[in-house]
Amino acid sequence: MSDPNLTTLGEMIKAFYHDNQRDDALDEQRILDSWKDIVGDFINAHTLKTSINNGVFYVKVDADSLKNELLYAKSMLLKKLNSKAEKEILKDIVII
Repeated sequence: MSDPNLTTLGEMIKAFYHDNQRDDALDEQRILDSWKDIVGDFINAHTLKTSINNGVFYVKVDADSLKNELLYAKSMLLKKLNSKAEKEILKDIVII
């Protein structure tokens, strides 16, 4: 029998983020963690840094040719990354 007064660690973490007005932080981390799965090993290996700030996903890559390829796929990447959060967290992608 489980005690109805017990909460899981996951529920406690979600409550903490909610209480501190950071509901999107978990979704943002889920998006950052999914980058490799979405772009694959090759692009991930040439990705120097990813971050999210104010709904903008920043990606720094080590080659201009790769930057151009990612710019062409920007709308598709935006859609796939937002699907990982199951809501629209990202509004734009900036590739550096």
